[in-house]
Amino acid sequence: MIPWTLLDTAQIPGGGELRLMRRGNEFSIKLGQNELMNSRLSGSEQALATLTCERLQGCKKPRFLIGGLGMGFTLRAALSVLDADARIVVAELVPEVVAWARGPMAEVFGTSLTDPRVSIREKDVGALIRAERSAFDAILLDVDNGPEGLSREANDALYNKSGLAAAHAALRPGGVFAVWSSGPDPRFTQRLAKAGFDVDDIKTRANGKRGGARHVIWLATRPGR
Repeated sequence: MIPWTLLDTAQIPGGGELRLMRRGNEFSIKLGQNELMNSRLSGSEQALATLTCERLQGCKKPRFLIGGLGMGFTLRAALSVLDADARIVVAELVPEVVAWARGPMAEVFGTSLTDPRVSIREKDVGALIRAERSAFDAILLDVDNGPEGLSREANDALYNKSGLAAAHAALRPGGVFAVWSSGPDPRFTQRLAKAGFDVDDIKTRANGKRGGARHVIWLATRPGR
């Protein structure tokens, strides 16, 4: 078996170290012993985008905010179904992750980062959410491992009462707040409902129809459209 090779490391603001690993054509981003993402496992991250886009069919000139660039699965899935008039802002807190996308993982990302519909912001997605009012048709969070995160304690602010209120305010009526998670969290479902969202939690698989680990996607809609 081909051994894993360490390509680079990156410090996470607030503490923790990401490691970019490669084995042949396979990439992995790890935090300690925990694998946050793998280039061979993309089904549920793609579903985060496609399920959201299905909810927004007929929306003209949609504006998306994606929290977390990762390996770009969610971004590329959104680009594959959105029209030319769509605009996608991708917020990535760790600059090295953007550099990895443009460097060693360039073949994985293809042309997605140079697509005219896309702008990359090296900034905390929470700050972008709090700065906006009725600005987005969709906010997609693929940050950490979900509401019960691993990599950064400050990520909790995205999922607590005030964070959900900010997301609700940043969405246009009928907008979708979509959240990826490595597992279920009934309390988070309850918090979304209390924040004024209409909530569906959808179980999906890491490898899509091919199976793999069971993940969860919340689709929380701001009523009004």
